[in-house]
Amino acid sequence: MALIDSHAHLDFYNETPTERDEVLRRAYAAGVHTVLAIGIGDGPATMQQALEIANSTTDAGLPQGYPQVYASAGIHPQEAAHATVEALEKLAALGAQERCIAVGEIGLDYYHFDNPDIATQKQAFIAQMRVAAKLRKPILIHCRTSELATPQAKEKYGSADAWEDLLALIDEHWTPHGLGGIMHCFSGTVDQAERSLAAGFHLSFAGNLTYPKAQGIRDAAVAAPADRILVETDAPFLAPIPLRGQRNEPALVVHTAAALAELRGISTEELAALTTANFKNLFPTTR
Repeated sequence: MALIDSHAHLDFYNETPTERDEVLRRAYAAGVHTVLAIGIGDGPATMQQALEIANSTTDAGLPQGYPQVYASAGIHPQEAAHATVEALEKLAALGAQERCIAVGEIGLDYYHFDNPDIATQKQAFIAQMRVAAKLRKPILIHCRTSELATPQAKEKYGSADAWEDLLALIDEHWTPHGLGGIMHCFSGTVDQAERSLAAGFHLSFAGNLTYPKAQGIRDAAVAAPADRILVETDAPFLAPIPLRGQRNEPALVVHTAAALAELRGISTEELAALTTANFKNLFPTTR
């Protein structure tokens, strides 16, 4: 059984010189043979780090017991104020490289008070969709509403709905290109899932699928068509039950995969084969 972790922040594993290597070897040992490293860094100045990791583990130099690593590059909505002309040019240059298979994670986030205003986030999102369209590469979407945010954030973003704003922008600026993408760490409703699927996206489920209060996510996971589902960790965040609260890592995607398989009434082996095929269909240059 070989799984793909479709979203992990590998550049966060730098507490020791060997930490990332250890994390990746544990992933491979757990049956996770491909990882998509997310290239947002701490902002545009460091968004190349994921691609550097991917380029260091190419086929020619892939150590035994090591997963394939591919990368994305993008400017997270919380860094939208830094989506300058220079940053977008850097994104285009990174995205043009073979091992960079997607642009992201990008989108809208109305959850944190410190995030940029809505207009700034929308402008950065649209600009990055344009870059991805020119590159002909899928996008990885981050969407977080203000529904559960602090009172200060709710006051800042008011009645604005990140999902409604996001889907409207996608409909106008992305869907016509027919390139698709991933709704990363899908945490919306069944209706939002259906609208995302209609817009050409895959739904990727993370560790929060296993949390007791996440029935809405589980409902969406059951309703989604078999050829449009993926699994991810969002490591080092969102460790699944039974390890919730611990530092997450790609090896732990096996728990989310097992939970998703149980929900859908199939074996973990079938789920692994299904999500692997779905990932490779979306990213045909991957092995």
